[in-house]
Amino acid sequence: MLSSLKPITTALFAIVASSQGCFADSLLAMSGPLVANSNPAVLDIGPFGRLYASGATSGLAFVQDNPSVGDKRAAADLDNALLFVQSNDDWLQLFAALGPYSFPALGTAYLSVSRTPARTYGDAPIAFAKAALFEGFSIEVGKLPSLIGDESIFTIQNFNVERGLLWNQTPSVSRGAQLNYANGPVGLSLSWNDGFYSNRFNWIAGSASYTLKGDGGTITLIGGANLGHTAYADYATPLAQNNSAILNLAYSVVLGTWTVNPYIQVSEIPQNRAAGLTGRSRTTGGAMLLVRKLDENWSIGARGEYLGSQGATNLLYGAGSNACSLTITPTYQRGIMFARAEASYVALSHAPHGLELGREADNNSQARLMFETGILF
Repeated sequence: MLSSLKPITTALFAIVASSQGCFADSLLAMSGPLVANSNPAVLDIGPFGRLYASGATSGLAFVQDNPSVGDKRAAADLDNALLFVQSNDDWLQLFAALGPYSFPALGTAYLSVSRTPARTYGDAPIAFAKAALFEGFSIEVGKLPSLIGDESIFTIQNFNVERGLLWNQTPSVSRGAQLNYANGPVGLSLSWNDGFYSNRFNWIAGSASYTLKGDGGTITLIGGANLGHTAYADYATPLAQNNSAILNLAYSVVLGTWTVNPYIQVSEIPQNRAAGLTGRSRTTGGAMLLVRKLDENWSIGARGEYLGSQGATNLLYGAGSNACSLTITPTYQRGIMFARAEASYVALSHAPHGLELGREADNNSQARLMFETGILF
């Protein structure tokens, strides 16, 4: 896999070495506390405008109890070796994330960086063109970050290193087209896509946000659903979730040195015999995400979650199982360098033996310590 990236990375490192310039707005969302490099490399490509190149290189190490079958008690790995390339000075804008990555997530076995791209979204996990047709309106086409959910695809984009329990119920990347409209405090998006990367274009998703006056924060309503049925499934395309309908209601506000981001999530999986789903099932959950800025370099993030499941389908740790989690993530960033430590704990309830955590799948909790460090260049 890495050898196949050599021509791409050689060309991009030539761009990175060329010159520095001021940065247009990044098309990669960063929710914090990590801050992207504001002065990436820039290449003037004449009538086509300027091409900006930035990236992230980081590694992680973790130790845990009750590792699942196929997982390790302790491991170290490269978790990001990404180059972000974009051109957004004109009405036609381009963005691509290139390179290997991994998705550490609570309560799941860690899939190494050498295996994740081949089993999920390939060596270009995000790649799209954006046409800004007139003020406030744009169209995006390609491999797009999903509108659904409240956590982003790469570790560096989120409050915490690991993604949470609710994230596992939502798509991360979808192929399709998306319409966006923004006017003052209102933001609207509508997407036709392939849901959980199924290559079956039968999903619709949308979001509506409203920014309150003053420092009142932003309220966002997000929804998506499979309008047909999809019998296909693989690692990136779980059968039940890809045939679901999902709703999120989120709120985000900055209060002095605090960023507060609670959200709730509901998903419904209808009976669908054509897709092999013989009964109706659902999940209901909520999360609270917090970041406190301690000083210029230090911050601390926290996340608490609850997710419950009902019905005949296994959506979590067996049909009818529930889980809750707590994650604490102190973060240090100085310039382009960063380091994060993380402690997380997952507790299960109503999970049948044989579908829980641990080598014998009979443990109802998992504690994990993790460390991530790298550069955002």
